[in-house]
Amino acid sequence: MKSTDFTYRTVAAQGASGFGLLIALYDTLAGDLRRAAAAQREDGIEARTNELKHALLVVSYLENLVDAESGELASRLIAVYEKMRRRIIEAQAKQSAKMLEEIMAEVLSMREVWQKLDMHREDAGLEILPPARPANYGGFAAGLERRRLSWSA
Repeated sequence: MKSTDFTYRTVAAQGASGFGLLIALYDTLAGDLRRAAAAQREDGIEARTNELKHALLVVSYLENLVDAESGELASRLIAVYEKMRRRIIEAQAKQSAKMLEEIMAEVLSMREVWQKLDMHREDAGLEILPPARPANYGGFAAGLERRRLSWSA
């Protein structure tokens, strides 16, 4: 991700709803998987590894946002994220661009569902509120993102 992309996403996130932030995470995850698949097709092992490492970080962050105690839907969503993590690791081990693209398609499908909910949230009175987090948690992820942007060979 270019530093201008990171800056744009940071500014956009400041005014986003909970759904908007969730959709942005799905966009990030899909982009990571797309770039990893492209790197795999070009035998770019290091680029693929870096993209998948970031994808796994995003999946962990998404999973961490779910309140596991909130019911059946939460349990299912956590199971989806666990399966996604296993499949990403399997695709990495098998060096399969096709598997990464299949996972990306599933991510985009899930994103579409959240986007539809976001479009109707005001009518239905829905909102996603982020759970309470330590103040430095978001800073930790942002720090990782900045380090990723400043990497050089």
